[in-house]
Amino acid sequence: MIEVKNVTKIYGKKDNKFKALDDVSFTIPIGASVAILGKSGSGKSTLMHIMSGLDKPESGEINIGGRNILALSQKQIDKFRSRSMSFIFQSFFVQAKESCYDNVSLPLEIADVSSSRRRKLIDEALIAVELLDKKKSRARDLSGGQKQRLAVARAIVNSPKILFADEPTGNLDSITGAVIENLLFEYNKKNRVTLVVVTHDPDLAKRCDMQILIKDGKIAKILGAKS
Repeated sequence: MIEVKNVTKIYGKKDNKFKALDDVSFTIPIGASVAILGKSGSGKSTLMHIMSGLDKPESGEINIGGRNILALSQKQIDKFRSRSMSFIFQSFFVQAKESCYDNVSLPLEIADVSSSRRRKLIDEALIAVELLDKKKSRARDLSGGQKQRLAVARAIVNSPKILFADEPTGNLDSITGAVIENLLFEYNKKNRVTLVVVTHDPDLAKRCDMQILIKDGKIAKILGAKS
């Protein structure tokens, strides 16, 4: 379970203060698919960064499995994130000059997974996104949709408990975007992985078990599953 409790985030100082999040609270059940929905500047990406420990708020807690990750040291948060979370972004952030194999290998190398074990896991991840035939191809030679599938493979290769996706189809056409959406939701259901999708797309949000609408840094509405 992920519990977001009374989170407030402020940017700037004195007269330039801006409250990006204002006393935000909600709970996400284990294995749920959740859309954080809102217009540009509403605070949804800031919320994702705080939920994952990439950023810290002025006040509040992020309790995951009963543990407030914001109370951890930076080293502890980094370790927790590398073992429990993965990320997919609108901009693919693949290593263009590296092969697909090496791109997917990166999280496993960071986690000190043995080379023999890495080979098995990488092949499984590439099969899951239908890119095994591109294993030796450089990422720069892939289409946009293939690059995002590669990003998905890299995100799932270490079997995360929580998968964050920030506008994962924002740079894709509708047909290719639907392929990526299906991959994410299939992985969510099959593996009971909590999927948190940041989006401004209401159609994508409707596919989720739970929708959290953010407006001007506050929770405007919550629809769907609650624990």
